[in-house]
Amino acid sequence: MEEKMDQNKTFMIKQNKRLIGIVLTVVLLLLIPLIAMQFTDEVSWTVLDFVVAAILLLGTGLMCELVIRKINKIEYRIAICVILLAALLLIWAELAVGIFGTPFSGH
Repeated sequence: MEEKMDQNKTFMIKQNKRLIGIVLTVVLLLLIPLIAMQFTDEVSWTVLDFVVAAILLLGTGLMCELVIRKINKIEYRIAICVILLAALLLIWAELAVGIFGTPFSGH
C-alpha cells in the first residue's frame, strides 16, 4: 500500500514538472519580443499581442499536456500534438501576416 502511494506521488510530481515547464517555456518565448522591443523599432508588440500570444502558446501547451495524460497510444499522442502545433503555426502566421486573408490578419 505504501509503495503504491510513493508511485502515485512520483507520478504527480512528474506531471506538475511538465506543467511548470510549459508555463516557463511560454514566459521565455514571450520574453524574446519583449527584449527585442528594447533594442529595435522593428518589433512593435502591444499588450494585446502579448495576451493573444500567451493564450495561443499556453493553450497549445496545455492541450498537448492533456493529450499526453489521456491518450495511451504513443502514435496517437504524436499525431495529435503535431496537428495541434501545425494549427498553432497557421493561426500565428495568419495573425502576423495574413496568409489566408481573413479579417483577423495582421494587416
